[in-house]
Amino acid sequence: MSDERDTHESHVDPFSGQSVSGHVAPLRLSRKAQLAAEPAVTRLIELALGQEDLISFAPGLVDEETLPDADTELACRAVLGNKELARRALQYGTTSGLPGLRRALAAYLTELDARAGVSHEFDPDRIVVGTGSQQLLYLLTQVLVDPGDIVITSAPDYFVYMATLEGAGATMWGVPLDEHGIVPQALEQLFRQLDHEGVLERVRLVYNVSYFHNPTGVTLSLKRRRELLEIVRRWSRKHRILIVEDAAYRELADEPEELPPSLAGLDETDSFVALCQTFSKPYAPGLKCGYAYLPEDLVEAVVCEKTNHDFGSPNLIQHVMLELMERGAYARQVERLRKHYAAKRSILLRALAEARRKLNLPFRWTEPRGGLYVWIVLPEGIRTDSESALFRTAIKHGVLYVPGEYCFLGIRMLNPNTPLGNASNTIRFAYGHCPLDRIEEGVQRFARALADVAP
Repeated sequence: MSDERDTHESHVDPFSGQSVSGHVAPLRLSRKAQLAAEPAVTRLIELALGQEDLISFAPGLVDEETLPDADTELACRAVLGNKELARRALQYGTTSGLPGLRRALAAYLTELDARAGVSHEFDPDRIVVGTGSQQLLYLLTQVLVDPGDIVITSAPDYFVYMATLEGAGATMWGVPLDEHGIVPQALEQLFRQLDHEGVLERVRLVYNVSYFHNPTGVTLSLKRRRELLEIVRRWSRKHRILIVEDAAYRELADEPEELPPSLAGLDETDSFVALCQTFSKPYAPGLKCGYAYLPEDLVEAVVCEKTNHDFGSPNLIQHVMLELMERGAYARQVERLRKHYAAKRSILLRALAEARRKLNLPFRWTEPRGGLYVWIVLPEGIRTDSESALFRTAIKHGVLYVPGEYCFLGIRMLNPNTPLGNASNTIRFAYGHCPLDRIEEGVQRFARALADVAP
């Protein structure tokens, strides 16, 4: 006779005296949780982990060979080796961030824009330090966007933040990009259309990755920056529409002196732009530290939301970042990464040009002067999506890319075709994580896959 028990057998709850079934009912998730779908890129990560010798241009990760372990160790020792400083660093900090770090960041942002010829004094009291810039993007979305509100993005755009907006119940409208960034005439047309439909009052944000855009690598030109600010100010009729400037890749420029100033620095009213930057790409992502410069009347709302979220980002990490900035280690790492990624991108672009010559196939790509991404546009008729023959063939040849479709997911558009292709014929190559000595081979594998499926 078996002594196994039926897991569905009923028993009596000793508190209520009621018979309770052994069957466990499913949890009822919140509407927000139901909106938060699994990121499409998860499948790519699983593919990368499941195939040996795969050369991956998919993840937007940094190069592990460049991670500054020695400098970070010295900074940690400097903080923890000072008993008084160590106790402060290991205690709770303020929700808005370590005051010394916020002062250093304000001076740093002022210096970056000064190099671009703009005099803008950044106020440390308007800087909030977060657990990576992604948290700050999330917090801004929480305090500004209700379900059904409209957020204007570029098309294509950064799919991780698109998932955040989807989880918030936002409606996303995309504006096409060309090699100079978001197209002002298309933005103007979209505002007119939304006004005509009577939904202009629902527009809350315009999101823009302003330097070395993820996924295309393009940088918003100085002329376009001024036009973007002017258009948003003009259409802010009954309420202020905020520009969220995601400048995560700003410091990874080949020639930093050629960069335009930030949108925040160009905003003479100092009220239309929330600027988000991070230490993840220009230093090390494992420290999970980012920061935002906010309009004065937005700071309190973001800090209150952050209090509910985590009561302040790790205090120890902020002390370490301040130490790295003060001893010059951060600046040295930025300079090192500029040169390293420029070399990797140069190899990638040369390999693409050679592949195009051999294939005699008219495909094209962006040629960024910084960042971590190159955007490839194939001829119409050659699909690149995750169900396409090219994607499957590329994996067979041992190379992985991000299909452009992921960068258009959930975005409504007045016209699905853009100067930089569409959802069905585009690809993002991320070269940051791929080893330098495997980039050329990776492109050759991609070219062989392309040759197999090209008409």
